[in-house]
Amino acid sequence: MSKDILILGKGFIGSRLQESLSCRISGAKISSLRDAEELIQETKPGIIINCIGHTGRNVDECELDKEKTLSANTFIPIILAEAAFRNKIRLIQISSGCIYHFDYSKDQPITEDKIPDYFDLFYSRTKIYSERALEALSRKYPILILRIRVPLDNRPHPKNLLTKLINYKRAIDLPNSVTYIPDFIEALKHLINTEASGIYNIVAEGALRYPELLAAYNKYALDFKYETIDYKALNLKRTNVVLSTAKLQKSGFRVREIKDIVEECVKEYVKY
Repeated sequence: MSKDILILGKGFIGSRLQESLSCRISGAKISSLRDAEELIQETKPGIIINCIGHTGRNVDECELDKEKTLSANTFIPIILAEAAFRNKIRLIQISSGCIYHFDYSKDQPITEDKIPDYFDLFYSRTKIYSERALEALSRKYPILILRIRVPLDNRPHPKNLLTKLINYKRAIDLPNSVTYIPDFIEALKHLINTEASGIYNIVAEGALRYPELLAAYNKYALDFKYETIDYKALNLKRTNVVLSTAKLQKSGFRVREIKDIVEECVKEYVKY
């Protein structure tokens, strides 16, 4: 299967997937349908996993470079969907769960069929534009849309939640859905093997309070100091949300609880 897969985008997620799947990866620039079709004719994949996206150092930077953000997060996925449709190949789009408002006082974990409603950030809007288009196509064509949220990995990387929090030395205390990268990779393999299509939330079961993660890290880095801060004091527009894993579990994949992941993650992380 891995020889049939082509990953687009050599960033954090693309590189991790390429390493685990031992498949081809391309950093090719896609700015038109012709670019996509020429790449497909050259590489002849059966599956394209699109990991191209733009967040900047944080989502606020997306407001500073709207052209790049719109191209990477909206236009390229739609171009690839059309190219995949024309060439009868499968497209897997790495999407985002940062597309909802969430009221902790009354909302249940958000399922895949709820229409996205978070338009406060330009980044979120660009993700919504592409996801809505690809979701419509996925009802008839082999398009799989995987929503990840706040990537947590067992190795250091600037995009890894744990690395970010260690550098910040502070954390907000709100429950949030988190995508544990090793489990995300296994879920991706499962959904490819079962020929799934449509949207799937790929997050751990339950929600993580970030100070819990730093407390686990503190057991191994005894001199590390951090503080818990009030989210409202940041005065930033951000999505804080809990996503449902019911659909992923119903597909036959065993979704682990976030509380069972944290210690494992930190133990592996401190070895690097």
